[in-house]
Amino acid sequence: MRRMWFAMLCLGPGLLSPAGVTAKKARSCSAGATLRLSSPLSSQGSLLLVELKSAQPLTEVKGNWDGKSVPFWQEAGREAVHAGLLGVDLEKPPGQYELKVSGQKTAGEKIVCSARIAVKAGKFATERLRVRKEFVEPNPEQVKRANEERDRLREIFDRVTPERLWDGGFRVPLDGVTSGSNFGKRRILNGNPGSPHGGVDLPGTMGTPVHAAQRGRVVLAEELFFAGNAVVLDHGLGIYTLYGHLSEIDVKVGDTVEVGAVLGKVGATGRVTGPHLHWGLTVERARVSPLQLVRLLGSGGSTRGRSTPAEPFRE
Repeated sequence: MRRMWFAMLCLGPGLLSPAGVTAKKARSCSAGATLRLSSPLSSQGSLLLVELKSAQPLTEVKGNWDGKSVPFWQEAGREAVHAGLLGVDLEKPPGQYELKVSGQKTAGEKIVCSARIAVKAGKFATERLRVRKEFVEPNPEQVKRANEERDRLREIFDRVTPERLWDGGFRVPLDGVTSGSNFGKRRILNGNPGSPHGGVDLPGTMGTPVHAAQRGRVVLAEELFFAGNAVVLDHGLGIYTLYGHLSEIDVKVGDTVEVGAVLGKVGATGRVTGPHLHWGLTVERARVSPLQLVRLLGSGGSTRGRSTPAEPFRE
């Protein structure tokens, strides 16, 4: 019962549950170029690492998936390799979606690749609880405040910093913690279904230091109705991490922090019943599990040194 209300902070209307996301072979990829995905299977609320490789150096690499951009960055020391993150939102409707990636060779030739990604429906956990009335029936002032904060967070996540601010691999923000819980979980309180839980709950005792998952810029550092004392970091290229329910905040808006910097301490502020850290991630406005970011970019922040991404797509 640690999280009653924070589920309502999620930036979309209700939950469809997790499922498989299957990448099928592309039918279009220019000669000399290869498009790979980190996995042939994924799920709603998860990430795919996309890699575009060419025989020649590339410029102006960009992607588009279902009308949303997929920002790419160049791999260090590998002029012909670019990588990007594709986020599958918690509530992505089931169906087939096309990923298109394009780039420019130094000689001026344009390359275009595509892949079909099928999103299938599934289920997250659901919990039914009886709680005090104030947890499910906020007063008008609380509703107004919560709506204003929701809109402001949406505005923040809509901004895409065009450059990559992080450098290296992402980490879990609590030392010694390797897993979390409740991502995508829906609570039905007194018979009223809430929004899906858009982050993971990391266990921690009161006062435990909370570290930045990677280098980034502080774009929010204040007390919120649902999240309590919260910090949001912009890592660039549409990637944001949120740290909620802090007992105190040790940074301010505008600060640039390095990986591991202390943002605050674990607390129980906001709409919760016990101390823990809520850790959220949005990638191009898609709510995804931050633990997947650690899995995909947890060692050096690049695809180098990892197993080769699955499902090569070429003509």
